[in-house]
Amino acid sequence: MTAIQINNVEKSYGRFKALKGVSLTIEEGEFFGLLGPNGAGKTTLISTIAGLIRADAGSVQVMGHDVVTDFREARRRLGVVPQELVFDPFFTVRETLRLQSGYFGIKNNDKWIDEVMENLDLTNKADVNMRALSGGMKRRVLVAQALVHKPPVIVLDEPTAGVDVELRQTLWKFISRLNREGHTVVLTTHYLEEAEAMCQRVAMLKLGKVVALDSMQGLLRRVSGSQLIVHLGSGKLPDSLRHLVSHDEHSNGNRYCLRVNAPGEVESILARLREAGAVVDEMQLQQADLEDIFLQVMEGEAQ
Repeated sequence: MTAIQINNVEKSYGRFKALKGVSLTIEEGEFFGLLGPNGAGKTTLISTIAGLIRADAGSVQVMGHDVVTDFREARRRLGVVPQELVFDPFFTVRETLRLQSGYFGIKNNDKWIDEVMENLDLTNKADVNMRALSGGMKRRVLVAQALVHKPPVIVLDEPTAGVDVELRQTLWKFISRLNREGHTVVLTTHYLEEAEAMCQRVAMLKLGKVVALDSMQGLLRRVSGSQLIVHLGSGKLPDSLRHLVSHDEHSNGNRYCLRVNAPGEVESILARLREAGAVVDEMQLQQADLEDIFLQVMEGEAQ
């Protein structure tokens, strides 16, 4: 089954068009990344999925349920962790999670609440009032609130923004476990190394449009390529390889960074070096990463 189906969604605020015909299909069980610079439309799209705003055109379904015409069922299947720290200062952590359970008509949910708190290192804060928690602990409670009704689809909007390393590790360990158990996870983040490590597929938004959509491996292959770094003990780089040299070609006189688009090109490059009488002292193949791809896409160099 498709977890989230987004069909030609448009949304404007006055004259500003935040979403310009966005279409995406996120399959059940995926760990999906939604990336883009500030103002790209990520939060608007998430708000549309969550039913917090209505699209001007197009449709969104969560687990087959339309977020407008079948809102109640769509919302039951969705857990959203927002960017903002929104909380009720009059309740303890446990009371907050029990109240959230009640919103979904779930009674006697303490066993799952205890498990969620334990996995997010909140157990020793269970009876602490929300207003007495640090920012990082409040963010953990937001994650717990999103998971309290065991939603099959989890949306994380910048969940680790401004939090410490311990929370990041705790969160990703728990979210990875839920994904392995079949939950669909949609992540937006400015920490591209997190997306590269966690996500199976990625969509990149720019000015309200999807400008790249592929598997992580597909993006790494298709958009950026790799670099072959060679240090020549003797000889010179032949003219036939000059067009492959990156801008940072000389960290010292005999070190060259050569663009490689496919693994098979490495042997061809080494053969040309041998023919030119160059001797390779050191060699390293450096893979492109998601940051390289992101910058290329946002600068319009890759389609």
